[in-house]
Amino acid sequence: MLRLISIIAAIAAVGVAGGGAAQDYPTRTVSLIVPFAAGGPTDTLARNLAQHMTKTLKQQVIVENRAGAGGTLAANVVAKSKPDGYQILIAHIGMSTAPALYRKLPFNPLTDFEYIGQVADVPMTLIARTGLPPDNYKDFVTYVKANKDKLNMGNAGLGAASHLCGLLFMSRIEANIQTIPYQGTGPAMAALMGNQVDLMCDQTTNTTGAIQAGRVKVFGVTTRKRVPSLQFIPTLHEQGLKDFEVAVWHGLYVAKGTPKPVLDKLNATLLAAIKDPQFRESLAKLGADAVTPDRATPESLVKHLKAEIEKWGPIIKKAGVYAD
Repeated sequence: MLRLISIIAAIAAVGVAGGGAAQDYPTRTVSLIVPFAAGGPTDTLARNLAQHMTKTLKQQVIVENRAGAGGTLAANVVAKSKPDGYQILIAHIGMSTAPALYRKLPFNPLTDFEYIGQVADVPMTLIARTGLPPDNYKDFVTYVKANKDKLNMGNAGLGAASHLCGLLFMSRIEANIQTIPYQGTGPAMAALMGNQVDLMCDQTTNTTGAIQAGRVKVFGVTTRKRVPSLQFIPTLHEQGLKDFEVAVWHGLYVAKGTPKPVLDKLNATLLAAIKDPQFRESLAKLGADAVTPDRATPESLVKHLKAEIEKWGPIIKKAGVYAD
């Protein structure tokens, strides 16, 4: 009996200690895992967010880039990590397209994570190298259709937002162009500005500076409303490509089984960031929109993720794009 009581007491002590550890979280550096190369749009957003999370959590939040396999490498790392909240995944629309793109996806976006909430929406821009002849959208579409066998379109890799946007644009104008994948948006943008590729469809967090500096040509924004920081650029919708809309949403995830006190603290940290005028302003300058508080919740992220999986699955399957 004494031995049994000792065992029960030991188990209870471990439970209390574990609960205490969760309550005290974080006690050391936290990693914000970015599934793409440094310098890309998700990386830019993550670095802005990490600064604000550091203030709230009172522990250093560092950005860690784990590029590869269209973002699924990093997602799998977090899915398989210790469920303690010290490895957080910031992932974009790719979480909803991966199930259709990959035949052997090593994780399930809907069952292998705990969800913190959505962070921001990022419009995209249709851009080209400066030496491309057309100077307006109408002439651009005519030129692309006439030269589709000679042109190419860069992207940040299979399944990246830039890849998906490009596929959708090509299908809408009925012109199939060669696509060239890179290891991240940063390298793809460098190739475009270096005249190694002709076209690209990329997030405003990565293109705004280049557009404003005249280092690329721009033919339209992919959202229904114009981007405040790029008010001079009309949307593709208002230029005749009706109902064309692609916005890249981002969410925060941690490993399944992460304790609720940790999830609650991370959600409170996210809410503090999106309510911070400085954070919202920093995103607005990049052409991005911090979400409203009702979207920065686990419930909203799960609901949106499910809807996006249902939306993109048929489009990807119709395009016949797959990865092993």
